Amino acid sequence: MPDVSKNFSGKVWRVHQFGPPDVMQLEISDTPEPSRDEVIVKVHAAGVGPWDGWIRAGNSALPQPLPLILGSDISGEVVAVGEAVTRFKVGDDVYGVTNKRFCGGYAQYAVASASMLDHKPASIGHVAAASLPVIAVTAWQALFDQAGLEKGQTVLIHGSAGNVGAYAVQFAREAGLRTVCTASSGDIDSVVALGGETVIDYTKIRFDDEIRGVDAVIDLVGGDTQSRSFRVLKKGGRLISAVSVPDQALAEQHRVLAKFFLVDVSTESLARISSLISRNALKMNIGATLRFEQAKEAHLMLEGQLPRPKGKIVLATGEVGQR
Repeated sequence: MPDVSKNFSGKVWRVHQFGPPDVMQLEISDTPEPSRDEVIVKVHAAGVGPWDGWIRAGNSALPQPLPLILGSDISGEVVAVGEAVTRFKVGDDVYGVTNKRFCGGYAQYAVASASMLDHKPASIGHVAAASLPVIAVTAWQALFDQAGLEKGQTVLIHGSAGNVGAYAVQFAREAGLRTVCTASSGDIDSVVALGGETVIDYTKIRFDDEIRGVDAVIDLVGGDTQSRSFRVLKKGGRLISAVSVPDQALAEQHRVLAKFFLVDVSTESLARISSLISRNALKMNIGATLRFEQAKEAHLMLEGQLPRPKGKIVLATGEVGQR
C-alpha cells in the first residue's frame, strides 16, 4: 500500500467569506490525507469556470460551508492514494473533477475523489486536460444521457460557440446527429468548422421562425431563447437546459419534456472524452492560460471586469506554456 502519511503543503486560493474576487486569499495550506476513495493530485493546471464564480459569490446550487478552496477542474500527477483506490497509482497523470461540491482545485496539492478522475490522454498536456472535465461532460450528458439522442435525430444547440456548446457540436457530429446551431455573426465560421450543419445567426434571424420538428434542444443560453425553443420541438421532444429550470407549463402546452440538470462527472463519463481525444476527434479551445497566482485576475475575467477571452481560462502551476 502506498504511504499516505507524507505531508503535502502548498499554495491554495481560499475564501473565508462569499463576495467579489477580492475575497480570494492566496494561502499556504497543508493537504489532508486522502480518505479510502480519494487521491492527492499534484496539480499542474486548474480550469476556471463560471461555477467557480458562483461558488465564490455565494450563489452555488449546492451547500458550500466556509472556508473553502475554490476550483474543481484539475489535471496533474497522483502523489498519494487512499487504501481502496485501485484504478490509479502514485505517478499516474490524471484529470477530472475534485468532488461533488466542485471545490478544492485551486491548490498545488488537491484532494480528489478517484471516481471523478480518469487517466490523462498522453496526446494532450495538463493545461488542455484541465480545460475539459466539466464543460465536456456537460455537453455529452446533455445530448445523450439527458436528451437520449440517437444517430439520425436532429438537435438544436443554443450557444454553440461557447465552451460547452463547442463540445456539444463536436459530439453531435461524431454521433451522426443532424445539428441546427445558433451563434453570433462572428462565430458562424468556427461553428461550421466544428461540424455544425445549419448555423443560424441569431443576431439577424429568429430561429423559431425558421425551424420546426427537432427532436431535442440543448439550451446553454436561457431566458427568452429558452422560452422560444418550445415552439421548435416536435411532440414528445426534449428541452434540456444546463442554465435554468424550464417553464413546465410551456412544456405541458407543447407536450414535450423539459428539464434542468447538473453535470455528474465520473471516471466513466471522462473515459468517453478521453477516447475521443486519443482518436484526435476533438478540438479544444484554451482562451487564456494564466499563472496559478493570477486566479483573482481569472475571476475578474469571469465577472467582465477584465477582457474575457473566448475559450476556457486555465491556471498553470508551472511556467505558462510549459504544460
